[in-house]
Amino acid sequence: MLFLAGGALMVAGAGCFAFLWQQQVACWVFLLGALLFAVMQMMQSYDGRDITLMRLKRIQSLADILFIIAGILMVDNVFGFFRPLFSNMIDYVTYVSNKWVIVLLIAAILEVYTVHRIDHELSKKNIKE
Repeated sequence: MLFLAGGALMVAGAGCFAFLWQQQVACWVFLLGALLFAVMQMMQSYDGRDITLMRLKRIQSLADILFIIAGILMVDNVFGFFRPLFSNMIDYVTYVSNKWVIVLLIAAILEVYTVHRIDHELSKKNIKE
């Protein structure tokens, strides 16, 4: 239930943020959803000995961490928590501002890849996780 709620909050938060609707709230909604989604997915473990499935679960955990980083960068995009760490505004805009989109895209690609590959590997071996 928390897994599905986290995914729905991520979609709602990213959509509202992208369409410039209540960005101050949408960024926190996305971050909360990313935390719920990532924690619940990381709690799903694979206890078998198949190297391919173990590798895919590690890649999936990386995608979960990237979802959380994307949420943190989204919050920073609105409130500018990281701005004092940079000497001038140009460096901040170059290295941090709006980079959440790239991180989110990488995480989503990794997530889609791992979900389909895990499903394929499990169906190939008739293993139920």
